[in-house]
Amino acid sequence: MAPITLYGSPFSLFTGRARSYLIKAKIDYREEPHASSHFYKTVLPKAGGRRGIPTIEFANGDVIRDGVAIIDHFEKLNGHKFSPSSPKQKIVSRLLDVIGAEGLLRPCMHYRFNHDVDEGDFLPFHFGTIYNENTPRGIVSDAKERMAGIREFVLPAWGVTPDTHDLIETFHLETLRVLNEHFAEYPYFLGGKPCIGDFGMMAPLYGHLGRDPKPLSLMTRHAVRLFRWVERMNRPEPDIGEFKNRQESYMEGDLIPSTLKSVLKHLAKDFIPESRAACGQINLWLDENKHLPSGTEVQRSVGSCDFEVLGTMIKAEAQPFRFYLLKRMQDEFEALESQDQKLVKSMLEDTGMTELLDMKLSRSIGRDNNLEVWV
Repeated sequence: MAPITLYGSPFSLFTGRARSYLIKAKIDYREEPHASSHFYKTVLPKAGGRRGIPTIEFANGDVIRDGVAIIDHFEKLNGHKFSPSSPKQKIVSRLLDVIGAEGLLRPCMHYRFNHDVDEGDFLPFHFGTIYNENTPRGIVSDAKERMAGIREFVLPAWGVTPDTHDLIETFHLETLRVLNEHFAEYPYFLGGKPCIGDFGMMAPLYGHLGRDPKPLSLMTRHAVRLFRWVERMNRPEPDIGEFKNRQESYMEGDLIPSTLKSVLKHLAKDFIPESRAACGQINLWLDENKHLPSGTEVQRSVGSCDFEVLGTMIKAEAQPFRFYLLKRMQDEFEALESQDQKLVKSMLEDTGMTELLDMKLSRSIGRDNNLEVWV
């Protein structure tokens, strides 16, 4: 069977999620930049016209765009190998997936574009690889201009401004601390094998925060056990030799350890206020656009929202994709038996995450032609 082609980039946040899954699932693939004439002429039209990564192409020409859809595809084929079946672990896996994909983007953007941006070739080189294949790799001026534009126009959309830099850095150091404490005890989030949540968390914790020079230095200095998890997630073998318990399974008894509850409780301080504000803004936008035809592509953002995190006010774009992922967790919860729902609610209350069960958009998001669309 011919290998699939993964169109992505080593420094891409979302490619890191899909690549890790392919590695752990032992799926044969070859990675290519999404800057070739073949990608533009053949792959892009099948990907809904959106030049997003990761995108995969099969030997027969079929294409899947977006890491969520890629993982969904292979999870169905392999019997949901990385999807826990017990109630609390199932919900936590989905919750980590949302947080990883959508809830840690501020430190990703801050550390990539606000630290050492004019020194060395690290970022100019990587940005050069995503230009058209005819662009000379040695030219870095265009890359630096693009990065300057990102700092000026894109970072504020994610809530990254001079007023929030201190909060972002302080919060990130605490994130490193609580994650390091967890991975000192367990090789993966739920025990001896990765879950969907592990792959979601790989998105920010590898492509940006575990690979860019500044955040990588912070991780290796302050959270070496977390760094080992990042390494582990990019290797096909379990890579759990330093642990006494080497059983390749999720924790018995639907256990959510105290170290993981500490991680979730910390992350809730940022994730809940932003989710609450974004949900309100998106529903307001939907009410104002109630005649939007079904099948309309969902934009990355639909206005801005204001919220407070640990005493600091933040303004950021309200992004519907967060709720596309969150609904998957909510659907899993609603499918549980009532007694299991009580156990899950108790666990979420312990971590400050209960409110997420009721944060719902007034209109659903589906997929059509490799794009997220309003249903």
